[in-house]
Amino acid sequence: MWFIFALLSAIFAALTSILAKVGIDGVNSNLATAIRTVVVVAMAWSMVFLTNAQGGIAEISRKSWLFLILSGVATGASWLCYYRAIQIGEVSKVVPIDKLSVVITLLMAAVFLHEKFTPKSMIGCALIGAGTLFMVL
Repeated sequence: MWFIFALLSAIFAALTSILAKVGIDGVNSNLATAIRTVVVVAMAWSMVFLTNAQGGIAEISRKSWLFLILSGVATGASWLCYYRAIQIGEVSKVVPIDKLSVVITLLMAAVFLHEKFTPKSMIGCALIGAGTLFMVL
């Protein structure tokens, strides 16, 4: 089931880039990001209430709060940079560079989470990096 959700995530991420590029025309990138964020917040809280998960708020540990907040800050910074990049650049060049996050994530997962960085992972990272350069240059 995780694969289906991951694939849907990729499809929606692709739609996000195309829809954002059209929608951001003539709009300040920070304002556009704020509008997008309000929609995301509304959707996320709707899912919380639809699945009756709101009762879990009291059970969240301080550590989880801290890291969820830091993750939110990182997401916000990413979205602000991404929207500015697609506003002034070509989506077909911005998106591949943005997807270098896959390589960076794998490296960080190995360093900070002690996840295995296998030869297959190394080859995949090298191919993603080379593919990014190929697409952007």
